[in-house]
This record gives sequence, C-alpha cells and structure tokens, in this order.
Amino acid sequence: MANLKEKFKKELAAQLQEKLGVKNKMLIPRLQKVVINMGFGIVEKDVQKGIIEDLIKLSGQKPVLCKARKSISNFKLREGMVIGAKVTLRGVRMFEFYERLVNSALPRIRDFRGVASRGFDGRGNYTLGLKEHTIFPEMVDSGNPAADVGMDITFVTSAKDNKQARELLTIMGMPFAGK
Repeated sequence: MANLKEKFKKELAAQLQEKLGVKNKMLIPRLQKVVINMGFGIVEKDVQKGIIEDLIKLSGQKPVLCKARKSISNFKLREGMVIGAKVTLRGVRMFEFYERLVNSALPRIRDFRGVASRGFDGRGNYTLGLKEHTIFPEMVDSGNPAADVGMDITFVTSAKDNKQARELLTIMGMPFAGK
C-alpha cells in the first residue's frame, strides 16, 4: 500500500480535522482522484505512440484517447483524429503518483519555488500544468522524440472550497509558492 495513504489515515487526517475545526471525521476533505491529461495535437503515429507509452509508464494504467469533435481545416484537423490522452487515478495508484510528483518530480524543476496557488477552481479542485513530462525520474531514458509534451494534472478533492482544498494538499506535502 502507498506510504502516503497510510500516513494520511494515521496522522494527517487528525491534523487536518484539528486545523479546519471539523467536528465529524467523515467531513474531513480527502483526495478523491487525480486526472492526468496530455494534449499533444496533430503528431505522427510513432510520436503519438511514444507519448502514450510514456503516460502508461507514469500512471501505471492505459490512457483513454481523446479525439477531435469537429473538423477544422485551418489546423488540418479532421473529426475523430486522436489529439490527446488522459488517465484517471484512484486509490493506491493515486497516492503513489501524488507522492512521486511531490517528492521526486517537482524538486527536479529548475529554479522551482513552489506551485502557483491560482489553480483552484472555487469548488475544491486544483489543476497544475507542467511544461514537460520528462521531470519524472521514470522518463529519463524514454527515448521519445516528442519529449517537450506537457501535461495538466487535476486533483479532485471532497473539499467544499479552495481554503479546505489548499489545506488538504499542503498537509499532504504540495509545495505552494508564497505563504
């Protein structure tokens, strides 16, 4: 089982309950799922296959392919073309990915001073954008020609507002910039 999951159950949930002043332990905000989205646009099939393999390495499960809804002639885009991939992580895989992101990947970013606080949506969810997926240790020797593909990572929580979600993510180790 993931170390962070056990630590959350044993220690962090009680700390969060005390910090937020929640009386009922069932109302403590929790991380529900992590969605990883990679939009790579119109690329060659072999490059696309490499990006999808990288996403499989990162997440440990097969991604869902995202296809274009409409044809746009100016972008040479036809309806049904694969332009992205996404993965939804829950349970043990979610906590393992979160732990790798916070402890291994984010510190590898050059001149890293913390993640921005403006990624909250007002309903307790946080989205983080990365310019390269190669910051993860698993991607060092991926051999993928399109290594500059970024990703969006969305953390969906059971928090009611941004304050609770920020406290949850902070107590779980997310390094926010500033305060």
